[in-house]
Amino acid sequence: MASKSTAKSNESLDDDKLISYENLDRASPDLWPEKIPGVAEFEVEQRAKGKASSTPKWLADLEKDDINLLQEFGSLTLSQLMEKVRGLQNLAYQLGLEEAREMTRGKFLDVLAKPKQPR
Repeated sequence: MASKSTAKSNESLDDDKLISYENLDRASPDLWPEKIPGVAEFEVEQRAKGKASSTPKWLADLEKDDINLLQEFGSLTLSQLMEKVRGLQNLAYQLGLEEAREMTRGKFLDVLAKPKQPR
């Protein structure tokens, strides 16, 4: 038993040796130069432009129905959302089967055949 407590105290002493009290000042441009010159100014300009527009670009392209759908999905619990995803996967599978049937039907009816050239 005494050897276990001695081993734990030795581990804590080793951990104390690893602690560094050095403080790195990241504000200094000499220590942390820009990787690409001009990026900081570009970022400031982009943030200013982003604040000027009230809605984000991705949100501006959405219609009201799309926004309502996003809000509906956002209000679901995890299990409800997973059930919704399963339902969408099943619907996609059913649509795939129906498309395969219709393509087979079109093949048998020669719907996509090229018109024959008159001689």
